[in-house]
Amino acid sequence: MLLDGSIAQVDQVVFAGQELVWQRPAWDEPDAPRWFDLLYEDHDLLAVGKPAGLPTLPGANFLESTLLYLVQQHYPDAVPLHRLGRWTSGLVLWARTPLARRELLRQWSGRQVGKRYRALVSGSPDWEKREIETPIGPVAHPLLGTLHAATPHGKPARSEVTVLERRDGCCLCDVRISTGRPHQIRIHLAAAGHPLLGDPLYQSGGLPAPDSRALPGDPGYQLHSAELCFRHPTSRQPLLLECPPPPLLCPA
Repeated sequence: MLLDGSIAQVDQVVFAGQELVWQRPAWDEPDAPRWFDLLYEDHDLLAVGKPAGLPTLPGANFLESTLLYLVQQHYPDAVPLHRLGRWTSGLVLWARTPLARRELLRQWSGRQVGKRYRALVSGSPDWEKREIETPIGPVAHPLLGTLHAATPHGKPARSEVTVLERRDGCCLCDVRISTGRPHQIRIHLAAAGHPLLGDPLYQSGGLPAPDSRALPGDPGYQLHSAELCFRHPTSRQPLLLECPPPPLLCPA
């Protein structure tokens, strides 16, 4: 660290008008995909498909290997309206004007945006369609202090699950959510006794294992944001956007 061009000392006092420079080491980011699919574009909106493994926003040593960075290289005016977990693939919606952002956030907070996900869950449910309304809120976690999970003291949450295809030891489902609590689909399917196949964190019942060292961003599960339905912020016409799921999440 340099103070007015000289190496700064630990106990050195800095005065107004002096220049303090920190020469940051080169950024070493973990490996991640560095691409996205363009799904929809107009003056107000942008919709892209995010691959699993690419973080939506900077954090945890990710900066340039993020969807935000990659999209804004081509669309500097685009602002994401929501985020997907690193290992969740699929549709992410962006606003390109302040008016579009305000209107779509109003629809989002008013639960006027339809959201459909595709998920691969463990086991074979004894039902074809089910509504899950387990509350979601913070619970204790040995590494993070707290994380979101199923708890009677949490906030209301609602998911509607439809079985599409039964496979050997697992099941392909569509999940429509009207709320957007953190990790809602992972928690709700686990609370229903059918955690996402390969989920390292949430076990049956919707809680992490008591001795679990897993974190929310650990890979293993299969979850895809497949559809968003809302009213266009300027034309006010209904708009349905879709993102094709990866092969593993397509019915045979």
